[in-house]
Amino acid sequence: MSVNRKKLIIGAVIVALAGALVAANVFLKREKGVEVDLEKLAARDLEAVVSASGKIQARTTVNISSQSMGRVTRLAVKEGDRVQRGQFLVEIDPRSLRSQVERGDAALSAQRVAVAQARTQLESAKTQLALARETLKRQQGLWDEQLTTREALDRAENEVQVREREVEAREAAITMEATRVRQTAADLANARYNLGLLSIESPIDGIVTRRSIEIGENVMIGTMNNPGTVLMTIADMSIIEAELEVDETDIPTVALGQPAKVTIDALPDREFTGTVTEIGNSPIQAAAAAAARATNFKVVVTIDGEIPEVRPGFTCTADITTATRKSVVSVPIQATTVRELVYDEKGAVVKPPETGRKTRRAAAAAAPPDELKPGQTRKETEGVFAVKDGKAVFKPVKTGIAGEKYLEALSGVAAGEEVIVGPFNSVRDLKDGDPVKVKKPAAKK
Repeated sequence: MSVNRKKLIIGAVIVALAGALVAANVFLKREKGVEVDLEKLAARDLEAVVSASGKIQARTTVNISSQSMGRVTRLAVKEGDRVQRGQFLVEIDPRSLRSQVERGDAALSAQRVAVAQARTQLESAKTQLALARETLKRQQGLWDEQLTTREALDRAENEVQVREREVEAREAAITMEATRVRQTAADLANARYNLGLLSIESPIDGIVTRRSIEIGENVMIGTMNNPGTVLMTIADMSIIEAELEVDETDIPTVALGQPAKVTIDALPDREFTGTVTEIGNSPIQAAAAAAARATNFKVVVTIDGEIPEVRPGFTCTADITTATRKSVVSVPIQATTVRELVYDEKGAVVKPPETGRKTRRAAAAAAPPDELKPGQTRKETEGVFAVKDGKAVFKPVKTGIAGEKYLEALSGVAAGEEVIVGPFNSVRDLKDGDPVKVKKPAAKK
């Protein structure tokens, strides 16, 4: 026998042994099955929680601005100071408006004197009118007795008419002077109001969270296109809110009045309680550079009580409890998976999602997988795998709320049943009818 022939025979023997070894391993593995972990289902209390991050803000925040231009002459507070409603904060140079008030006071006093003089003149005119009427009456009596001339009678009548016109003129003068007094008084009141605006007081109780002005700097008032100078910001920290950005997929489950737990990054190892008090109806407008991010909505959680150490702008995280269930059958999240099932027109399963290798080949030979009978539909179904006679059995499960580690099982399983919970790859790749081997006893809960 030639050397080449011997080599060929030896190579064939090696290949045959390798193939036999692989076949044996596959056979033994199939017989042995995939090692899996089981867990016994039990009744548990579940909480569905929506987590979101955001910023701490005061419910009431006031930006202090000036309604008059000028230079800052007095400044009574600094950042971090606590202030009370009505407390003096800052003063703008009042000299110009103070002069206007003084001029208004002087003008009002002069016009009041003019009104008093006009009234005196009116009284004098009325007296002269009364004398003229008495003279006319005497002249008319004398005329009746033919003891006076027509000229004297006409002169008396003209004197009465002149005195009447003079009284009317004095009354008009008083009306005009009174109008001027009211106008000057209104201008004076406006000047005093503007002067009062230069001494700015706190509109609320709170903390000065920002001060952006110094003594000697000029203050500008806002116009249509240019905002005015913000002198300082005061926040009422007696009511604190967490403004959160919640993903759009979680918004349908969030409702007003739901409880929440808030943690603040600057205050570690502390947890605060709160309640959802506001849910945005429009999405948060993102910058152009962040337009590709997920759509978020603003949700406001009002924190219970006061937190003296907190400041506006602190980063926080909140867990909102959106639903609770007491003593419900719960399925471990890692046990759930999705398989494709075929349903008849009544909604009953007519075909398992997957079968063993030999059965799958037989089923494929009998009917193509894409071919459905009239009234049948194929859809993905959530469920779990149980173990029966050493094989994995897929069981559709209808789930409810999701807790941290468990899902509420509405139907499909019962307390006391055991389901496959791992390893993860095993649950993901497991097929209905695959042989399995329990790695360890079900965990006691």
